[in-house]
Amino acid sequence: MKKTINLIKRDRYLLLLVLPAFLLILLFNYIPMGGLLMAFENYSTKKGIFGSEFVGLENFKQFFSSIFAFRVIKNTFLLSFLNLLWGFPIPIIFALMLNELKNGPFKKVVQTVSYLPHFVSTVVIIGMMISMFDPNFGLVNVLRAKLGLDSIAFMSDASWFRTLFVGSEVWQNFGWNSIIYIAAIAGISQDLYEAAKIDGANRFQLAMKITLPSLVPTILTLFILNCGWMFSLGFEKVILMYSPGTYAVSDIISTYVYRKGILGADFGYATAIGLFNSLINVVILLSVNKISKKVKGVSIF
Repeated sequence: MKKTINLIKRDRYLLLLVLPAFLLILLFNYIPMGGLLMAFENYSTKKGIFGSEFVGLENFKQFFSSIFAFRVIKNTFLLSFLNLLWGFPIPIIFALMLNELKNGPFKKVVQTVSYLPHFVSTVVIIGMMISMFDPNFGLVNVLRAKLGLDSIAFMSDASWFRTLFVGSEVWQNFGWNSIIYIAAIAGISQDLYEAAKIDGANRFQLAMKITLPSLVPTILTLFILNCGWMFSLGFEKVILMYSPGTYAVSDIISTYVYRKGILGADFGYATAIGLFNSLINVVILLSVNKISKKVKGVSIF
């Protein structure tokens, strides 16, 4: 105890600096975990969490016997997988390409332009997409008409939903996500490049044999973290892109939880689905972390 008190006195200013973040996590991440009890109850707002009827796994059984269960799980997995498939490697490729540019105004402009979409709200992004892909006056269909092609209602066509969703996600975030790779590249010793140049390596070989291998620990760490959020697609963007024609491919776990919990006021059932979603994320995170640790010796814990 005396040793602990001495450490607290020594690091009191650092602890004070961390205190706001600690309180934020405590208030919004740990205390709300008490609400998970609703997943096992026939929750009533009148009776509260501790007064509602306990029903065990009944809410989970209800979900898995629902006609929507397979659809929302499948759609969530496909959108998450496609996001990871396209959204994860593109920032790496962009960082490698950006590294090949000489420092100057053009490189700074490219970096700035690539970061900007990240700061545009989702509502504005969807508004831009609706204007661009409008079947009558949208830029894309105007160009198609000039080429003699038929107009396509992209935003209400189920076959285009995943392409538009993933494409807009990649465009909005690839520049921002590349920052950490650019920082990691900046930390690579220049002696490695000089030695390779002496041995006759060209620029492509430098990128493939030095830059990319040096990024492997960073890439794997971020890949593990991304897998941990794989099933955590937010409902905001999907709801903004919703239309009757795309329900079959756009309905995901978070939108189903929104409909049942917020709109339908079935809080116990919605909590059970949300808990199931979180458990999937935990299983994926632990699995990918274990595989990465075993194969490459890189893990987050």
